[in-house]
Amino acid sequence: MQQGFDTLDWSVIIGYFILLLGIAFWVIKQETKNTEDYFLAGRSIGWFVVGASIFASNIGSEHVVGLAGAGAGGKIPMLIYELHAWLVLALGWVFLPFYLRSGVFTMPEFLERRFNSKTRWFLTTFSLLAYVMTKVSVTIYAGGIVISSLLHIDFWFGALITVILTGAYTILGGMRAVVYTEAVQTILIVIGAGTLTYIGLKEAGGWSGVKANLPEGYLNMWRPNSDPNFPWLPLVITSTIVGTWYWCTDQYIVQRALAAQNITEGRRGTIFGALLKLMPVFLFLIPGIVALSLKNSGQLQYDTADQAFATLLMQKMPSGLRGLVGAGLLAALMSSLASVFNSCSTLFTVDVYQKLYPETEQSKLLKVGRIATAIVVILGILWIPIMQNISGVLYEYLQSVQSYIAPPIAAVFLLGIFFKRINSQGAMATLLVGLGVAIIRLVLELSKSSLDPNGFLFAFGNMNFLTFAAWFFLFCIAVCVGVSLLTPAPSSEQVKGLTFGTLSQEQKDSNRGSYSMGDIVVSLIILGIVAYVMISFRG
Repeated sequence: MQQGFDTLDWSVIIGYFILLLGIAFWVIKQETKNTEDYFLAGRSIGWFVVGASIFASNIGSEHVVGLAGAGAGGKIPMLIYELHAWLVLALGWVFLPFYLRSGVFTMPEFLERRFNSKTRWFLTTFSLLAYVMTKVSVTIYAGGIVISSLLHIDFWFGALITVILTGAYTILGGMRAVVYTEAVQTILIVIGAGTLTYIGLKEAGGWSGVKANLPEGYLNMWRPNSDPNFPWLPLVITSTIVGTWYWCTDQYIVQRALAAQNITEGRRGTIFGALLKLMPVFLFLIPGIVALSLKNSGQLQYDTADQAFATLLMQKMPSGLRGLVGAGLLAALMSSLASVFNSCSTLFTVDVYQKLYPETEQSKLLKVGRIATAIVVILGILWIPIMQNISGVLYEYLQSVQSYIAPPIAAVFLLGIFFKRINSQGAMATLLVGLGVAIIRLVLELSKSSLDPNGFLFAFGNMNFLTFAAWFFLFCIAVCVGVSLLTPAPSSEQVKGLTFGTLSQEQKDSNRGSYSMGDIVVSLIILGIVAYVMISFRG
């Protein structure tokens, strides 16, 4: 029989909210003078807060439900998406120097510096629509389900309280409130979920006891290329493409690194974030595997794989610690929401409003930023009934749609930085054609039941999404390079300092002086851990 939270558990959860509100109140009292203060915390953040904020922004309800569910439901290959610590390192070592050197607030602004204003408008509009329709809505919807099932409160009440509270401190405190609350939330997530992993393993008789109650080959994340669901080569390619887009070019994540004091603190923040990114495997995937092992041995009962984490928590964790993990789950939800609220506000204010009204005073831009955040909060709430009524199949597509939108954006950023010959015509053609292909694929995938099984359209819509995304990325590369080579090359002034081939000797020397041997050693250790985990889950 699954028990609920008791008085001690609720005391811990209430204590978390008091601490969170205290930090938010302290930050809100700090004077916010301009947009740099509000959107990038005055570019004053140190490496610890940068790394913790990157991690907390990434961890959301989908990890609690989805990653633990993958561990309990036989989808171990999806683990590869949680081994993207090496791509977080790529943000700090490869991309961040260009972003910080250009002094941009947003990723669309960087595209304008590298290409032209059309690419900026495209990415801004696309990102805002994608954030509101997927990130905001999915996070609120999944979070509402987690809160209502764990705390045994009404879905609407749980979702509204969380959204309104998160929205309030994001609107009032801006980026500084977001990153400092996320630093605390990171600590809570790691301690809470880490404790559950420890107790779960102890109950199952250690890792050897867990493996003894699993089918042979269950822990193998490497499937043959003939596997209909997770062929290993397309899985590696597509997860890398999606990871490059998400970790290195998406405003949602990169904005945390842009708030760093300097390139040294920003890079060290990404190194720390990469170290933390290794933890979801142990914080969420392992508990799901442990729950399945305990179920197979008759020590745990649940109906679906998505219930594995919550069931393990409620049945195996002692009083007080249940509340700690519950607070950690709330922290995961709130940090994801705060990040997307702040990113949407930044994109609208800097890339839309200020672009249209360049003479606007800083005080008015701050008001616009706060109003934009409030509007995103309201849109998120209004979207909840729609998310409740759509089919589960469509909900899955909303979660996986990143595999279709990542290839063109990743191609433009990668080629833009590594290949100085790429011009604005090539970039814009890739973004437009890529969007068209992604929409066609999504429509055909949703309607394939009505298509001729022997026709091209059915084959296009039915292709494994990992295989499709890998070929789609290659297609985007071809379009970008082809159109660029067929049109005039960008001027040397346009690309100066924005690609590897146009860096001055002074810029190269400055970059070399921004890191130490310690930074290199820690980065290599993280790469070693990623390789070790990949090898460990081979059977």
